[in-house]
Formats: sequence, C-alpha cells, structure tokens
Amino acid sequence: MIPMEIRDLEAFLAVMSTGSITGAARLLDRSQSQVTRLIQDLETSLGFPLFERNGPKITPTREGVAFHDDAERFVSGIGHLRNRATAIAGREPEPIEIAATPAFASGIIPLALAELPQERLPHIMHLRSMPAEAAVQSVLARTADFCVTSLPADQPGLEVQGFFEGRCVAAVAHHDPLAAKATVSIADLAGCTLVTMANPFRLRHRVDQVLEAAKVQPRRVIATNAAMNAVQIASTGLGVAIIEPATAYGLQSAPVAIRPLDVDIPFLWAIFSAAARPLSTGAHELIQRIVRIASERIPDFTAHDPRQMARIADRTFSGKGALDGAPPGLRRRSLPDTVPDQGSLTPGTPENEK
Repeated sequence: MIPMEIRDLEAFLAVMSTGSITGAARLLDRSQSQVTRLIQDLETSLGFPLFERNGPKITPTREGVAFHDDAERFVSGIGHLRNRATAIAGREPEPIEIAATPAFASGIIPLALAELPQERLPHIMHLRSMPAEAAVQSVLARTADFCVTSLPADQPGLEVQGFFEGRCVAAVAHHDPLAAKATVSIADLAGCTLVTMANPFRLRHRVDQVLEAAKVQPRRVIATNAAMNAVQIASTGLGVAIIEPATAYGLQSAPVAIRPLDVDIPFLWAIFSAAARPLSTGAHELIQRIVRIASERIPDFTAHDPRQMARIADRTFSGKGALDGAPPGLRRRSLPDTVPDQGSLTPGTPENEK
C-alpha cells in the first residue's frame, strides 16, 4: 500500500462535501485536474475506488462512504495538532475542542462558554454537535478534549469528569389542552401522537419501557434523531414530545410548554475525557461551568459518584433494582394537580440538587 498524503485526504473530503470535482477544486483553490489526480492517488493507496464516475457526475462508492468518517476524524485531528502547536509556540491558551450531543451543544454549553473569563478563552474553540457514539469516539481518537453525552458509554480509555442524572419531561404546544395541566400523566399519551427519539438504545428504550409497563398505546409515533426536532414538531400541536432535561431547560426559549411527567424517566449523562491525557486549565474551567449551569437550570439534577456509573446505568437501562419490580420509569411522582402556567422552556429551580 502506498502511503496516504494529507492533501489526498483533504481532496477526498472536499469532494464528499461539495458533491463534485468542480466544487472541490473551487474550495481547495486547485484545478479540477489536480483534484482528480489527488483522488486517483488516494484510491491507488487504499486499493479500492472512492467514487463512481458517470460523465460529469461523481457518486461515492460504498467503500467511499465507509471511509469518510475515519478520514474526516484523521484530518480533523491533524488540524487539532496544528492548533495546539501554534498555541504552544505563542504561549497562548490551548485550543478547546468539545464534542457534544445536540441537547448540550445547543443550550448549556454555549451558556458556559459565555461565562469563561476572557483570559481563558483560546484563539480557537470548536464545538461539534454529533450523536453520542460519535462524541465518545472523538475523545478516544483525541480529536476532542472532552465530550458531553448521554449514557450508555462503556468504553475503555475514558476518564469520567462527571456523571449526572435528570428527569425527562413533556413538551407540548401552548394551545394543546395538556399545557393547562401541571403534570402530564403517562396515561395522557394514550391515543396521542408521541414524538420521541429514534435511537432504540438510549432515551427511546426507557420511554418504550414506561409505555409498555403502563399499557399505554400512542396513536402514532414520530421518531427523530434530535430533541430540538421533537420540540419543533410538538410546537405545531402535532403531538406530545418526551425530551431530556438538557434541551428542555438548557435552551433560552422555544414555542412549547414544558411539563413534568407523573413517572420518572431517568436521563443519565456524563462528561468524558481521554484517560492519561491532562486537560488544559481552560477546559477544566469550562467543565465546571457546564456542571454548575446544568445544576442551576435542571430540576431534579443529581450529581452521582462516577465510581457508581456502571451500576446505576445497568439498573436504569435493564430495569434491575427498580421499586416494586417495575422499570425505573414507572416510579410514580408526587406532584400537584394544578400550577400557574410555566411558559416556554424557562429555567427550572433545582428540587434535588446534590
């Protein structure tokens, strides 16, 4: 195998991003023939075709699609290394690279960034929103200093910077009759359109547990890959969304009413860095602010002992150890029948801050 060159990988990523040799050439400030040659060199190096060519049209092959994520992660890592070298040479604060699920990237983390002292703000910061699995892999690949993600995330090579729990809530349109209730009952979802997450191994798993145990059957289910999508769907009145508290209480505003559920659907999340890789002072301060803001905004916020993460996660996702033999989500909550209108995604007051 011929050694790969960085410029070959950059050409490949540019073509994947723009969808054409012409667009990639414009993006890289090269000629089309130069980009074509770089792609050909990379294909020779790899031993498989990256694109199928049909006249002026170019389409990624199955191998090209499979190779894309790793190539992007590698090139991003090289850029990360260059940024660090520049910071070290100039005695500047080290760049901060953050990977986070959309729930945290769109709400709590920006609030924490805004609080960092100017002297701790590096010249370059990256906040990338991605699925939980990809966020963890970014830390393991050293392309992110730390990640903020939902559980499960049982991977060797991770160091836990914090392990936390909150409670999922309902998001409903203001004109929905459920918005007039202080608490949305799981029974209220019978015959409704339920908006929930698509990933069957995270929040969706716990929601399905609760519905099955309560023998509640929604009229239909709309599954999405991001809580903000669920919020926007709920705002139209099309259905009731069950979302995690980071989105519910982390965003500044959204056109929905947030109501607690009458059952506990735990949301477990954590902050991870790579083991044996010290974090910069700025990264440490940012993590502290993320935790503080989350504790101030999320009701029922709980900080767990990281050493208990495996046990608590196993209990939550498997249903082991729940009260009365029911899944964790079916622990009934004692809540008032009526309260004044809570408005749209407004910060909550912690009820159980530890």
